[in-house]
Amino acid sequence: MANDADDADRFGVLRSKRNATRYQILVEIAERQPAVNQQEIADAIGITAQAVSDYLQDLVGQGYVDKHGRGRYEVTKEGVDWLISQTDELRTFVRHVSEDVIGQVEIETAIATTDVAEGETVSLTMRDGVLRAMAGDTGSATAVAVTDAEAGRDVGITNFEGVVDYDLGTVTAVSVPQVQNGGSAVVDAERVADLADAHDLLAVAGVEAVAAADAADLDPDIRFGSPAAVQEAATKGLDVLLLSATDALSTHTDKLRDQNVSYEVVDAAEE
Repeated sequence: MANDADDADRFGVLRSKRNATRYQILVEIAERQPAVNQQEIADAIGITAQAVSDYLQDLVGQGYVDKHGRGRYEVTKEGVDWLISQTDELRTFVRHVSEDVIGQVEIETAIATTDVAEGETVSLTMRDGVLRAMAGDTGSATAVAVTDAEAGRDVGITNFEGVVDYDLGTVTAVSVPQVQNGGSAVVDAERVADLADAHDLLAVAGVEAVAAADAADLDPDIRFGSPAAVQEAATKGLDVLLLSATDALSTHTDKLRDQNVSYEVVDAAEE
């Protein structure tokens, strides 16, 4: 029995089939004690009743289980300590799998432009700021579908190869003076409207910018969280017109520079 005790210390549940079975039996005993039916344990973990009997003798010999008579067993303090140590190992392993392993299996979402079947290779493109997946491997970037999807529906994709070929968007920023310096009243509404026509999205930051958009009869696409939203839109190939109150502009331009997004600040003041 001494060798088994050494094995219990050296090999955890995940590295020893014998310890895995010991662990399961100890758990079953702890749930049923003190009246333990060996056949019930055998059925629960998928081994024979004779095997349970052999393991019980081993566990008693290791001091992990006390026997109080026929069919009456109880897990000892040493047995509980061993269960805890093995459970900690299992918990650590599960955390590793969930955070480090599964987290590395990158799954993105795209819009299917054709019907796509799970396991099928798809070609990837970027359009209107959204990743698109088409059945077949004819594009510069490919992936494998992990879900079925009809055309126009979302599809999960992984195993990316190549680079999605598209141009980054640009940002045109209009600095709207703060209200004490004239606010939206000094911004040329017609000029703003023309700029908006030439861009995919309109973002506003600050009340003065909202007023400038209203004066140009424009409905902003982005009003909240604009620094991150403008940057993300541009990195996905969309051209953004940003109307920003002067005191908020540097927050946006700093983020754009950090992400190497092209931008320019233009003058839209009334002449």
